[in-house]
Amino acid sequence: MAMKDHSDEFKADAVALYESIPGATYKSVAADLGINRATLREWVLRDRERRGTTTSAGAGRTPARAGTIGPPSCWWAAISRSR
Repeated sequence: MAMKDHSDEFKADAVALYESIPGATYKSVAADLGINRATLREWVLRDRERRGTTTSAGAGRTPARAGTIGPPSCWWAAISRSR
């Protein structure tokens, strides 16, 4: 499979989407976005490290960019455009 170079905006939106859905799995969100599960996991872990936060298995999740993104329908449109 060829590696894709995703924009920083796409990565940030993917992380925000994952972080904002209680009970979401890397597998389910990655499948919805058309990316590899391990890729999404890496982006999430890097973002948490950058922000100085750690959570285990999704417990205590908070949106990565609270208040800056709209409902899921807006995410899908924005993410699709940035691919």
